[in-house]
Amino acid sequence: MSDVIRLLPDSVANQIAAGEVIQRPASVVKELVENAIDAGASHIDVLITDAGKTCIQVIDDGKGMSETDARLAFERHATSKIREAADLFSLHTMGFRGEALASIAAVAQVELRTCQDENQLGTFVQIAGSKVEVQEAVACSRGSNFCVKNLFYNVPARRKFLKSNQTELSNIVTEFERIALVNPKVNFTLYHNGTEMLNLPAIQLRQRIMGIFGKKLNQDMLSLSVDTALAKISGFVGKPETARKKGARQFFFVNGRYMRHPYFHKAITDAYEHLIPVGEQISYFVYFEVDPANIDVNIHPTKTEIKFENEQAIWQILAAAVKETLGRFNAVPSIDFNTEGMPEIPVFEPTDEVPSLSVSYDPSYNPFNPSPETSPSSYTPDFTRQKRTDWEPFFQGIDKKKFEDIPSVIEDDDNCGVMDDVFEKSTQHYQYKGSYILTSVKSGLMIIDQQRAHICILYARYRAQMENHSQVSQRVLFPEIVHFAPNEIPILEEIMDDLQSLGFDLGNLGGGAYSINSVPVGIEGLSPETLVVNMVHTAIEQGCKVKEELQNMLALSLAKAAAIVPGQVLSNDEMNNLVDSLFAVSSPNYTPDGKVVLAVLKEEDIEKMFR
Repeated sequence: MSDVIRLLPDSVANQIAAGEVIQRPASVVKELVENAIDAGASHIDVLITDAGKTCIQVIDDGKGMSETDARLAFERHATSKIREAADLFSLHTMGFRGEALASIAAVAQVELRTCQDENQLGTFVQIAGSKVEVQEAVACSRGSNFCVKNLFYNVPARRKFLKSNQTELSNIVTEFERIALVNPKVNFTLYHNGTEMLNLPAIQLRQRIMGIFGKKLNQDMLSLSVDTALAKISGFVGKPETARKKGARQFFFVNGRYMRHPYFHKAITDAYEHLIPVGEQISYFVYFEVDPANIDVNIHPTKTEIKFENEQAIWQILAAAVKETLGRFNAVPSIDFNTEGMPEIPVFEPTDEVPSLSVSYDPSYNPFNPSPETSPSSYTPDFTRQKRTDWEPFFQGIDKKKFEDIPSVIEDDDNCGVMDDVFEKSTQHYQYKGSYILTSVKSGLMIIDQQRAHICILYARYRAQMENHSQVSQRVLFPEIVHFAPNEIPILEEIMDDLQSLGFDLGNLGGGAYSINSVPVGIEGLSPETLVVNMVHTAIEQGCKVKEELQNMLALSLAKAAAIVPGQVLSNDEMNNLVDSLFAVSSPNYTPDGKVVLAVLKEEDIEKMFR
C-alpha cells in the first residue's frame, strides 16, 4: 500500500493559518497597526477603501526593515520579537508569533515599501497568495508602507461571508479605537474612501478618550488609580448616573494590550451593585500594568484573552479600587442623620381619611380608540378626599347570576396559555385598586392587568400602522443633538432608511453629531435621543438586519408611553372595551416584552379556600 500522508505546501498551510489570524478586514488593520507600534512609529496613517475589501493601506514612520528582513517578514514564524520560549514570559511587544504577515500574504495581494534611516534606498516587495512576485530597490521615506489589496481574492468562500461595508467598517474602527486608546502618545489618522474619519494627535490619555468618544464623556468619568506589588491599576470609571442599558464604553488593557476579561468585569459591576438599576451598564477604561512573567497572552490567536497568575487577588484589588473611587467622589449616596431644623414629615394614620384619585375626562374621548382630535391629555386628575366607605358602591350590583360565560383561558402544554374558544362575555366587570380588572370565566375568576392589557392593544395597533406605512412624523421645535462614537456611525448610516420609515429625520452635523429634526407621532414623554441610540446599538448587536426589530422596539416604546397608568379609574364601558380589544389581539396572555397580562384563579382553588 502506498503512503498517503504528505506535507502540505506552504501556501495551503498559510491559508489554513490565516483562517484563525485574519478573519475580516479589521484583523488586517489590527495586525499592521500593532506592527507599526512595535516598530516605534510616532505617526500612523490608515487608509481604507470599500471597508477594506478593496484596499487597506497602513503607513508609519517607524524604524523600517532591511532588504533581507522585508522578504523574510512574510515567512511563517519569522519574527524579531522573541528568540526562545522563555521570551514569551517577558513580552513588551504587541506581536510575537510571526504569523500575521504570512497569513495576510496568503489571502491577499500585498505591496510593501520600507526603508531604514541608515539606508539611502528602501525595498519594494510584492506578494500574492504567498508567492513573491517582485523584490527591488526603491526610493521611499523612512518607515513602512503596507498596501493590502483584494482581501480573500483566492478564498471566495471567505470573501462571500464578509458582512456589509458598514458592518466591516464598524469593526475596523473598533479595532482602531482599541489601539489608539492605549497609545495616546502616537498620532493616528483614519480615512475611508478618501474621507477622514478620525484624526487623533498625540495627547494625554483623558483627552484621547474624549477625542474618540466626545467631550461629553469628560464630565461623566471618575479617575481610578491604585498601585500595589501585584499590579498597578489606573484609568477611569463612569459615574453611577451615567449607566445605560446599551452602548456602554467598556475597555480593559494590560501592558498596552486590549483584552476581554469577564471576571474583572464582574469586579466592577459588583462595585455598582446598589448604585445602578439592574440590567444597566457602566462605562470604564481600566489599564493594568503587571509583570509580564505573571500573565500569559499566548492562549488565543487574537491575543485578546489573557490569563493572570494572581487573578483572584487582582480582582479584589480592582473591586476595592472602584469602590474607593466612588466613595472619594461622593458617588455613593449618604444618609444625613442631622434632623435638627428639618421639617416634620407627617405619619400616616389608618384612621385618617385617605386621598382617592377620581378622574374627569371628555366623554367623547375613548382611551382605547383614540382619534386625532383627542389625546390622553384630555384626562384631568382631580384629587379629593374620600372615606374608605365610599368604595362600597363599587360592590353593589355584583351578582354571580348576572355573569354570563365569556372566553376562558386554559394552560397548554408549554404553560404559555391560549384562548379556548370565542363566546359571550359578561357586560359587568370589577376594577380592583385602579389597576386590575376582575371578571368571571368558565374555569374561575380572571384577573387582568389593565396597563399591560392596554400595552398589548396599542402595540398591535402601532405595528399594523408601520406595516401599512402609515407612520406619521412631526417636526420638533428644538432639535435634540445626539452624539455617536466613530464605530457607531457606519451602522447608523446603514439603518438611516429604516429610521426614516419609522418617522425619524436625522441631520448630520459632522464630528459624530446628529440633530433629530422629526420624530414619530405619539412618542410624547419619551426621549428621542435614547430611542435612536438604543436602535443603533440594537443594530450593532443584530448585524444591521433590524428593520423588524426596530419597528418592534418603537411600537413597544410608543405603547408603553401611551398606555393608561395604574390607578386610573375606568367606567364599566371602558373596561368592557378593554377586554374586547385584548381578546382581539393575537397574543393576549403576554406583553411583547414577555410580562404576564392576565391570570385565572381556578374555581376549584376558590372553593378550597372556603372549605
